[in-house]
Amino acid sequence: MNLFEKILHSLSQTMERPTNYGWFHLTFCAIVVAFTVFLCIRFRNTDDKTFRRIILISWLVMLLLEIYKQLIFSFEYDGSSVTWDYLWYAFPYQLCSTPLYVLPFIAFSKQSHFRDALISYISVFSFFGGLAVFFYPNDVFVETIGINVQTMIHHGLQIVLAVFCVVYNRKKIGRLRYFASSIPVFSLLVSIAIILNVIGYHLLPNDTFNMFYISPYYPCTLPLLEILYPMVPFAAFIIIYIVGFVVIAALLYHIEKGIVYLTEKESARKNAKSSQKASYTV
Repeated sequence: MNLFEKILHSLSQTMERPTNYGWFHLTFCAIVVAFTVFLCIRFRNTDDKTFRRIILISWLVMLLLEIYKQLIFSFEYDGSSVTWDYLWYAFPYQLCSTPLYVLPFIAFSKQSHFRDALISYISVFSFFGGLAVFFYPNDVFVETIGINVQTMIHHGLQIVLAVFCVVYNRKKIGRLRYFASSIPVFSLLVSIAIILNVIGYHLLPNDTFNMFYISPYYPCTLPLLEILYPMVPFAAFIIIYIVGFVVIAALLYHIEKGIVYLTEKESARKNAKSSQKASYTV
């Protein structure tokens, strides 16, 4: 092994596969909650430059960990020789991978309807992906320590950034068009996944290439949708897929909107009460 391969081998240490709501899972749940609270309190009224800097740093963390993941998945050492074989099923273009492609545009864009649409996407669609994994991480846990850490940090940042974006953009979230602008973003990303799946099937006939789990050539393995997939034509399945995710995203949006409304209302009540006391004092 060369030096680079020795480093990768040292970063491939194993552990007992974590379980749902075991110590490993719950530790990262606590970290995500703590970091979310800190970020939303400390930077809730931050300026645009700082907001974009936070997004950029988060993206860089995600990107570096994703590169690590791809290298580890491609590297194998059997004790005597090294084998490199890229696993195309792990290509980083699933729903939970989309922040890797969306966050840079947010970080390098100034305030605009385009950026609002991307922020809205992170606030609902990406948020759902992160929540789904944190509620049921069993399918993403493996025996490699670094991969488990990468998984928890990546999906944890999805949750942290989603809540932070809601808090930062709380004055805009009440507008329905703010949520509606995220739907074309999601639809575009789904369309790209379909195109990649068609290209991947023909260029990689010996590999399973199933981005967003909506390939016309391989069964969908997502809960509930795996039952529906063989029952309807592919075009109908895609429509149901998009509509289903939009409904879930809309539900999340209205929950976020309600929490923001109640929080702002309580804050206004406290401010009014403080002003009233101050006037009596004077």
